[in-house]
Amino acid sequence: MALRPERQAPPEVFYNEREARKYTTSSRIVEIQAKLTERALELLALPEDGVPRLLLDIGCGSGLSGETLTENGHHWIGMDISDSMIDIALEREVDGDLLISDIGQGLGFRPGSLDGAISISAVQWLCNADKSCNDPRARLKAFFSSLYKCLARGARAVLQIYPENSQQLEMISTAAMRVGFSGGLVVDYPHSSRAKKYFLCLLCGPPSVNSVLPKAIGEDGGSDSDDDSDEEENGTVDVSERQRPAKRPKNGKKIKGKAWLLKKKEQRRNKGVPNVPRDTKYTGRKRKARF
Repeated sequence: MALRPERQAPPEVFYNEREARKYTTSSRIVEIQAKLTERALELLALPEDGVPRLLLDIGCGSGLSGETLTENGHHWIGMDISDSMIDIALEREVDGDLLISDIGQGLGFRPGSLDGAISISAVQWLCNADKSCNDPRARLKAFFSSLYKCLARGARAVLQIYPENSQQLEMISTAAMRVGFSGGLVVDYPHSSRAKKYFLCLLCGPPSVNSVLPKAIGEDGGSDSDDDSDEEENGTVDVSERQRPAKRPKNGKKIKGKAWLLKKKEQRRNKGVPNVPRDTKYTGRKRKARF
């Protein structure tokens, strides 16, 4: 049974039925989702005692990540804001309990009731401010504070995210630490532009001997290749190390300099165009915004 929220969140995170079905049936998406979920489970570091845990799948979509949780012997609750995605999950008869919910309004679970939480590419949507009522910092605070309450003491949450820039990454990390989480960021394949993956590994409670950050994939030496090879290196990275790429000219237009202006003016003079401005030392200079 899927429950519906009182208020909806940003429309950009929604999928219509056609998009949801296309997403779910893509073999590439299924493979990537399974790999990321396996990695999140590894970073979750659950005790290997054969006892199934109750886990929360934040942004569960159509239940692809939940299937991996089931295969690993765990019980899970999945929540997503897209009713189309939840409908597909119901059609597929996934084993988890499903909930339609906006995580930016908080999580309504009993305190200490969950043994862990994962999220695959969902939390970064909370940074969107496409409506005047959507304050990213307030939504992040509501999410992380309620997540902290519903996790058992000492439990972990592993959130795989695709941050748009270093500022967004820092905003998410800071919001988590302010409500009491300890832990930090693990970056797999930090030297690859395509294979790089960010995992925010959070511990419910203050730092301890057992809360050392896990190793990222491939620590020795590193490679700058763009493929998804498992041989790329391990390492963790500070949020400030990911920089915004240089801006490109709008519409791909080349910037026209002084030489171009002089050439065009000379062409107009040769054609006999009247009143062509004369060449001065100010020709081609960029004007200041104001005097």
